[in-house]
Amino acid sequence: MISHLLVKVARTAKRSDTLQFPARVGFAVNGLLHLLIAGIAIAIAVGGGGTADQSGAFGQLAAGPGGVFVLWTIVVGLFALGVWLFLGAFLMQGADSKRKWSHRVVETSKAAVYLALAGTAATFALGGTTNSAGSTRDTSARLMAAPGGVFVLLLAAVVVLIIGAYFVQKGARRKFTADISVPTGPAGPAIIALGVVGYIAKGIALGVVALLVGVAALTRDPNKSTGLDGALKSLAALPAGETILIAIAIGLITYEAYCFARAWRARLY
Repeated sequence: MISHLLVKVARTAKRSDTLQFPARVGFAVNGLLHLLIAGIAIAIAVGGGGTADQSGAFGQLAAGPGGVFVLWTIVVGLFALGVWLFLGAFLMQGADSKRKWSHRVVETSKAAVYLALAGTAATFALGGTTNSAGSTRDTSARLMAAPGGVFVLLLAAVVVLIIGAYFVQKGARRKFTADISVPTGPAGPAIIALGVVGYIAKGIALGVVALLVGVAALTRDPNKSTGLDGALKSLAALPAGETILIAIAIGLITYEAYCFARAWRARLY
């Protein structure tokens, strides 16, 4: 009886305008973050500086006029999106047990990422700072110093690689269309094209991150494990790396455009 009541409350909350509107904002601000990261990546490709990850994007916003307001909007949007995904993870109906649990793992993992990003954005909104690349490097160093830590780091690399592959196949097979109501007319094919390119580009970026984490574990060098920022800067250092980095940045911009389209057309029921 209690479990049925909790499910009913969760379903009501998930379908309420109070949660759905900020969840849509969450999709939009997720797109904004990818746009900022792409801009920093292009700056790195042409010889500029910056930190091409979420902390760099938040820092850029904090330094701009009205940045604190934008940051708090990001906090609210990402927090609502995280809660909405978490509720949805346990409300799946009409599927076998194995599929339900895989769905729950994926959705709760995404919810945890968005909630963590909301916390990071709140840190910047309150005047603090964090460095994602440094935190990743420090965590890798602590793991390497612990018994079995290298194995844990390799496992993390495999997990990130799987997530990257998930993004690539979701884009290539157009599975993201289950998340949105594809509009009729020219807008429909345009949104699908944005999703295909955007998901594949993000998957490739995550694949490079996984590769660096794996190399760091195998060489026992935590300086090689610096997250998305390190991955993009490593690409820039390769032959024709600037071209590759700009191509990925364009892909991230495409993903940003898809996120805005998803904020408009997302299935939230």
